[in-house]
Amino acid sequence: MVAMKEFLKLVRWQNLLIVILTMVLMRYAIIGSLLSKISVVMLNGTGEAVPMVLQFPWYDFVILVIATVCITAGGYVINDYFDIRTDLINRGQVIVGTKISRRKAIMWHSIFNIIGVAAGFYVSWRANYFWLGIFFLIVSGLLYFYSASYKRQFLIGNLVVALLTALVPMLVAVFEWAALYRHYVVSVTDLPDLSLIFGWVGGFSIFAFLTTLTREIIKDIEDFEGDMAYGRNTVPVITGIPASKIIVASISIITIALLYFVWYRYLHDRITLVYLSAIIVLPHLYVLFQLFRSRNRKELHSASNFMKIIMFGGILYSLVVKAILTLNLI
Repeated sequence: MVAMKEFLKLVRWQNLLIVILTMVLMRYAIIGSLLSKISVVMLNGTGEAVPMVLQFPWYDFVILVIATVCITAGGYVINDYFDIRTDLINRGQVIVGTKISRRKAIMWHSIFNIIGVAAGFYVSWRANYFWLGIFFLIVSGLLYFYSASYKRQFLIGNLVVALLTALVPMLVAVFEWAALYRHYVVSVTDLPDLSLIFGWVGGFSIFAFLTTLTREIIKDIEDFEGDMAYGRNTVPVITGIPASKIIVASISIITIALLYFVWYRYLHDRITLVYLSAIIVLPHLYVLFQLFRSRNRKELHSASNFMKIIMFGGILYSLVVKAILTLNLI
């Protein structure tokens, strides 16, 4: 029982659930809801317009989720493997090397990546784009080199993690678009523009990128002592903690500005305005307040955790979108 508890900690089971939730909501709450508002005339139909529906099989979608989760879990394992020394300074305890042996950690990293990459190639083959499987192989390698090298380099590690996080929603859109195009291009009189899907999902991806980048730099500030001791060139180590806080504030302000710009330019509804202001913007400002008044690791850790709540709130906005589209509230 203890071993299972430590194993779940090692793979960050809460984060894996967020990955699953993100992919499910992108498929059903965003893409599915958008498709229901796009009508097409089927070649073998009655001539009446019918709404589009999801075409990527649910069982293939499950395999896509498994591939993503396994590669993510493998990334967490190898990260802890390479972070034993710094984690001892920053957190005073580690899992790899104490609760779980280094050999077993490498074994689990290998198992997760083999399953993830194999599932990625399989689902890419099922989508008639076998070459897309290379993406899963590249991500697996990036996560390894992130832990082994990139996270020690100025800003590169932060950007890699933020980019990979942003790709999770887009992965759903890419595979669904491929299935939609393959099905509807030969079965409708006029194939509609499906770029709207990438526009909406891309918005979630950009939000994920910016908030993840913000949180990663906050975590680096939190881990300043251990990173400094082992010569890691993180943003706080290179620029100093005060400058790093200003960088975090700048990214946060850009995020908030983009949210309001998108609302003003494309949405205009009150529901979204209230949601963004209450669930995203105000908590963002609270994080910045916490960050600038922080005097110890506990307060910085609290700010980092609050960023996770903001990111979760961003994901749940997909349910608001579904409600708006389903109930025709715009």
